[in-house]
Amino acid sequence: MTIEELKQLRESEDKVEFKAAERNYPYAGGSHAAQEERRKCFLGYVVAFANEGGGIFVMGMADEFPHQVVGSNFAEGKVGELEDETYVRLGIRVRLEELYEDGKRVLVTKIPSRPVGKMLKFEGVPLMRVGESLRNMSDEEMFSILSEQEPDFSAKICEGLSVDGLDESAIRKMKESYARKQNNPAFKELSTMQVLTDLKLLADGKLNYAALILLGKKEVILQKLPQCKIIWEFRNTENQTHHDSRVSIEDPLFLAIDTVWQLVNQPTLNKKHPIQSGAYIFDLYDFNEAVIREAVLNAVAHRDYSITSEVVIKQYPKKINLNNPGGFPKGVNIDNILTVSSTPRCRLMTEILEKTGLVERSGQGVDKIYSITLSEGKAEPDYKNSDMFQVSLVLKTEIINKAFHVFVSQYQNSDREPKLGVEQIITLYKIHNGLLQGLNPEIVEQLDRIGLIEKITGHTNKYTLSKEYQVLLTEGLKIGKRYLINEVEQLLISLQGNELKVGDIENLLSEYMTRNQIKYLLDKLVEDGLIKVEGKFRAARYSIVTKYENLRGDTLVNEVVAELRKKHE
Repeated sequence: MTIEELKQLRESEDKVEFKAAERNYPYAGGSHAAQEERRKCFLGYVVAFANEGGGIFVMGMADEFPHQVVGSNFAEGKVGELEDETYVRLGIRVRLEELYEDGKRVLVTKIPSRPVGKMLKFEGVPLMRVGESLRNMSDEEMFSILSEQEPDFSAKICEGLSVDGLDESAIRKMKESYARKQNNPAFKELSTMQVLTDLKLLADGKLNYAALILLGKKEVILQKLPQCKIIWEFRNTENQTHHDSRVSIEDPLFLAIDTVWQLVNQPTLNKKHPIQSGAYIFDLYDFNEAVIREAVLNAVAHRDYSITSEVVIKQYPKKINLNNPGGFPKGVNIDNILTVSSTPRCRLMTEILEKTGLVERSGQGVDKIYSITLSEGKAEPDYKNSDMFQVSLVLKTEIINKAFHVFVSQYQNSDREPKLGVEQIITLYKIHNGLLQGLNPEIVEQLDRIGLIEKITGHTNKYTLSKEYQVLLTEGLKIGKRYLINEVEQLLISLQGNELKVGDIENLLSEYMTRNQIKYLLDKLVEDGLIKVEGKFRAARYSIVTKYENLRGDTLVNEVVAELRKKHE
């Protein structure tokens, strides 16, 4: 947009606001104390415009038509910082452009609309423009926004889509999945037209977008809904920009989900971790199949298809990041994601995924992701980089609490009843981490009754995990009487490819062990011939013995642990 074009705009008709803002225009309230004055600032107008469906905020031009250029110094030299700060504060991405006339600077801010069903606030107050002023949104206006219902995109008719445009392999898989989930073998023998009608993919002779996304041929999907594809990328390091591998998955979802898992589950990318505690032996993988499938299907089913970008999966050696366009569904945020019931954007598609067993019952997919991840001793699923325009899920591979994994798994594999469900596992995790507020009393009482938690002495409503867990911490993950596997693992990882002094190791492992614990462990591993030392006293430098010096990561740990078990068990 040029300055000449801006001069012809009218504030009342063209969703634009002009401010001279020649000097010292406030960004976020300035020095004013009264809220009515504080809102007359850059952020206040951004909030108001977004609540009205978006618009343009022009600084450096007079508000009288035809808006002569007067020049503004607002955010001069700091346009990029202004975009970043506004995003941090409001969660929306404004676009700024600097224009010049006769050496005078004009700053143009293009403001997007708020998401459906959500309003923006400045200092806790939703704002709207009225003439030259900003005012509080009325109760009726707020209710109208909160009552907005996102239309079911997947139920909309996909014009021009015919049965010939559907993939026979995808249809066959859908029939098989439905028959298995519903225990109805006869469903596989129904005609395609009957199946499409029964599942509401075909109505009045027309197919909808759910049929396209779930069953459409690749070339038809690319023609009618190209943003439907899934992008998978792999990078060897987290700070590199360019990917090492990239695949664009353009198949219908009933086929694409298997392709995604095959890419994630490549033997060199999804490593196995043997876990042993006494008689308990089990293999954990970096990425759990049920978790990945649920996360990908949720991303496809809950994304906003009005945004022309794809679901993107970025895989690294130590984590995987899944991003889907569009924020959380209405009523959902990071704080209530495990407790609130929401309406999915694509209800029809979600219903079919449930009926065919590809996803959990509506609203329980995130719970499943959490419970499995936590029961494996890994970090919580991380949604903190989500905002109103994307949902970002990060899953990390590191097993940070093997004892918790063994504790849960031993119970699940025993003959004790009842078995733990999603709520029970999440409650156990919260109790372990001291998060005792808001727990379901019935679940707590059940866990107490079956002996997995116990009251803290002297407290009537505070709990800790039972003595079984405490034993695992001190005994169950040991090798003989001298080694804790977790400590050996951390030391080996720090030493791989290195020759370090005790002080260097202490700096690397300060979160895990004290200096005395490190020295004790080094002495014992030297004694067992697995670590070598050169020099004495403060000059002593430690490294892995020649036999294992070329091994890295899990391979190194597994080899050394196996050797220690031979010596001490």
